[in-house]
Amino acid sequence: MSETAEVLFARYGPRYRIYVTVVAMLGTIATILTTTSVNVAIIDIMGTFGIGQDRAQWLSTGNLAGVTVGMLLSAWLVENFGQRKTFIVALFVFIGSLMLAALAPNDTTLIVARIVQGVITGIMQTLAMATLFTVFPPGQRGTAMGFFSINVILGPVLGPILGGILIEHFNWRYVFYVSIPFSVLGILLGTLVMPEREPTDKGSRFDWTGFVLLCVATATLLTALSSGQHEGWKSDYVLRLAICSVVSLAAFVWWELRIDQPLVYLRVLGSREFAAATTVSWVFGFGMFGTTYLIPLFVQSIQKFSALEAGLLLTPGALMLAVLMPLGGYLSDRVEARTLILIGLFGFAVSTWLQEMVDANTSFWTIAIAAAVGRGAQSMINPPLNVTALRALSPEMVRQGAGMINFSRQLGGAFGVNLLSVLLDQRTAVYASALTSAQNTMTGATADLLHGVERLLAQGGASPQLQSQGALHFLGRVIHEQAYTMAFRDSFFAVTVVFVLAMIPAWMIGRGDKRDLVRRGR
Repeated sequence: MSETAEVLFARYGPRYRIYVTVVAMLGTIATILTTTSVNVAIIDIMGTFGIGQDRAQWLSTGNLAGVTVGMLLSAWLVENFGQRKTFIVALFVFIGSLMLAALAPNDTTLIVARIVQGVITGIMQTLAMATLFTVFPPGQRGTAMGFFSINVILGPVLGPILGGILIEHFNWRYVFYVSIPFSVLGILLGTLVMPEREPTDKGSRFDWTGFVLLCVATATLLTALSSGQHEGWKSDYVLRLAICSVVSLAAFVWWELRIDQPLVYLRVLGSREFAAATTVSWVFGFGMFGTTYLIPLFVQSIQKFSALEAGLLLTPGALMLAVLMPLGGYLSDRVEARTLILIGLFGFAVSTWLQEMVDANTSFWTIAIAAAVGRGAQSMINPPLNVTALRALSPEMVRQGAGMINFSRQLGGAFGVNLLSVLLDQRTAVYASALTSAQNTMTGATADLLHGVERLLAQGGASPQLQSQGALHFLGRVIHEQAYTMAFRDSFFAVTVVFVLAMIPAWMIGRGDKRDLVRRGR
């Protein structure tokens, strides 16, 4: 007999809801831990494989793009294979990808493993929410989502800290081992409590054409953007990728508007208010994931923080998010959504503006507080944005709208990491060239620096030729560090500008909320 939710309720009684919630949380926290802990390992991975950050950013970009793919696949997998099979097989694949990442002989293998991990993360997050909606009655689903939100909070808090501890005492490869026990336990318990597919359920068709077109469009565009700096923006390779992306995207839009069961229901963008909310959601993902990538990279490469210190730096922000997220949800039912979203966007812009002023001497707590301001602002954006966006749609369009909001946020995150990495490389090259041309090795401060370094090398017994070469090498490192710092500032400033501009579409969100609240007597 198929172990459906009804059969499992009969076997375990009311406690079954607790059991399945714990198991669903095990699956999602395993994937989220790996997603957040890798950010503090980027510097060490770059050193191991001898790659630049333009290549290393794919560890985050590829993962976030994979999450988007997983979210699109999840509903079809559950409908055709059931929650139990999907859950167990996904965790088996996830364990395989963790082992592949931990033993990766080169950066390409590691990036592929990270993309697979992202796909499983997207599947798990959507599957867990669907499972809790299945086993909890409507009146208790809010509580169930509260439990589910613990994963979203615990991941950013524990991931960077655990990653930092493992890197400090072992190496970056152990970051991928930390999620294996959670995954194995999830598989064992999932065979007992995850519901199977109803025998009467009919599998649904999947829009494979739209899926392939979207994957091709996204992959080629991200690759073109990340390759432009070293291949040349007008090179045949980059231009071919850009053309392929544009053609694939145009074909995707045409196809999705043509079929009855599209992969991404683009027609919901016909609502001006929902389209504005989708834009803000994209910007939200852009800034949230982009800064989560930039901050650990900055403090480890410029300030020489350890991986553990970089992880601890992000903890105050995650804790602030945990404290203020319930408040954001509470206020979203009582305050005009547009007001809360504008406050949140402004707060995030202030956060990145404060980070735009960092340098090698900025204190730990200054950066931590600036980052925490952004996470606090995040709690004011997400709840009212989701609620108001879906209110703008008819009831039969809510499910498609929820998918679109999540899709746009994750896609914004992938492009946020990618575009900010491109900007970081470009501005570093520009500043390095400008600073180099401004140096005068014969007189002034530059000459004094070179002579000082040569004297130190002479005291160490270096030959005259080595003294000269060593001094010039040191000068080159100083120039690069300064150029890199200034490029980081530009990157944070770019996020500030994006969030300020996002206030324009945010102004169109929730205009009718105040009238609705009055009619309901609130």
